[in-house]
Amino acid sequence: MKETGLRNSAHGVDKFGLKDLAAVHWNLPDTILTEHAIANGEGFLVAGGAFCAETGAHTGRSPKDKFVVVDGQTEKSVWWEKNGRLSPEKFQLLFDDFLAHAKGKVLYAQDLYGGADPKYRIKVRVFNEIAWHSMFIRALLIRPERAEISHYIPDFTILSLPSFKADPKRHGVRSETIIALDFTRRIILIGGTSYAGEMKKSVFTTLNYYLPAESVMPMHCSANVGPTGDVALFFGLSGTGKTTLSADASRTLIGDDEHGWGPQGVFNFEGGCYAKCIKLSAEAEPEIYATTQRFGTVLENVVFNPDTRICNFDDDSKTENTRAAYPLDFIPNASRTGRAGQPRNIVLLTADAFGVMPPIAKLTPAQAMYHFLSGYTAKVAGTEKGLVGVQPEFSTCFAAPFLPRHPSVYGNLLRELISAHDVDCWLVNTGWTGGIYGVGRRMPIKVTRTLLAAALDGSLKNAKFRTDPYFGFSVPTQLTGVEPHLLYPQKTWQNKLEFDQAARKLVGMFQKNFVPFEDHVEPDVRAAAPEVRLAAE
Repeated sequence: MKETGLRNSAHGVDKFGLKDLAAVHWNLPDTILTEHAIANGEGFLVAGGAFCAETGAHTGRSPKDKFVVVDGQTEKSVWWEKNGRLSPEKFQLLFDDFLAHAKGKVLYAQDLYGGADPKYRIKVRVFNEIAWHSMFIRALLIRPERAEISHYIPDFTILSLPSFKADPKRHGVRSETIIALDFTRRIILIGGTSYAGEMKKSVFTTLNYYLPAESVMPMHCSANVGPTGDVALFFGLSGTGKTTLSADASRTLIGDDEHGWGPQGVFNFEGGCYAKCIKLSAEAEPEIYATTQRFGTVLENVVFNPDTRICNFDDDSKTENTRAAYPLDFIPNASRTGRAGQPRNIVLLTADAFGVMPPIAKLTPAQAMYHFLSGYTAKVAGTEKGLVGVQPEFSTCFAAPFLPRHPSVYGNLLRELISAHDVDCWLVNTGWTGGIYGVGRRMPIKVTRTLLAAALDGSLKNAKFRTDPYFGFSVPTQLTGVEPHLLYPQKTWQNKLEFDQAARKLVGMFQKNFVPFEDHVEPDVRAAAPEVRLAAE
């Protein structure tokens, strides 16, 4: 077996169980990995120097194919309603078949960290059969210093073999695609999918399992910090603006997707960003666009001109979920430590395609917990295969696919932290106004940025507020630079009766969705549920 690169010789492939490999390339840098990827026919260099690859049939995650091993440690601690169950015997069979499938292959290994705070980080070793996947995970997780590699011993190991196809009958799984996590043996197996995001989300799921016991809140959020040290967290599902809104030139970016909040403050789980590229432009998002024009960025499923290699970010013919993965330091104002102090503001982002939520609202702690556990946004036609019209999505804690524990664990921890640090909480609608999706228009990004800036600098708290008649939260009545009617969503609709019907429908969806959580929260959180309190204004 040929081995190249920098590694800890005492803890190699044999210890994990891999045998008879053709070669293992350890901790290769982007330059050499790119050479391998091109030689392997895995993708192309495009204008500016980024590497562009396709993920095949899987252009997004496969949450229904994620399974957790059931054993004495996990039986009573895992939220089985949202996590598939896999017996230790089936996992062992799956693992043995993964090891057999790897024989004779060339693998790429990266030794990385999940977590910028040394007290809470985990060491993750990732074996890939695809060179660009090794580039991807190297960009997304935290890269140790070269001197640290010689004594690196992994806490967790990921074996990702996209060419492996699971057998549902033999392995006790749902399909040929498998993401299997064994929290006791600390092994993650990924097969049957070339979507690289499965790796980073598996690390996130792992941290979500372990950190609450350390009084650390794991969060699906972006984070930045202002010149005076004021930290802001942005929770939201894909497409709501986490990455866009946190990449603010006037503030330092801590990270764009996953963080922990503990006794010492906030810390990034990752060393890179994973930004959506659809309709990306230099004018609207200059910092993110610039990363797509340089070597070291990995683009997924982005269409480009074969003659000029110039990318067309408006083309969604392969998928709307086009992506760019790049190291955090590609953003000029990014934090070099990935750490900051205690948050001053929390922003819950929603893309309301029903067009009834205001552009911003002030939340009480009880309302914040209610909306955090609700995790509302809306999907629109085109974002998923076969999706027509508008479909509400309630992803509890804005992270349901990545929660190994019951949502109440995270919700109660968040509320404790909000209370302990006197954090201001806001709900921001980056979705539609003036009508539902297809009738109204997307909330102007300039309006969102203006309102956010006022919230984060503290000035918005001094504004005059009204109580929303449907959701009960406080909405500012005016702010310089914002068209007044936008703060009254019903005034942006031509047909006020249709607005009232849409708002009542959404209120009912919230109420129905929250029923499973009612027994796990305090009375004031249950009382924060939306209801039609008044006639529409």
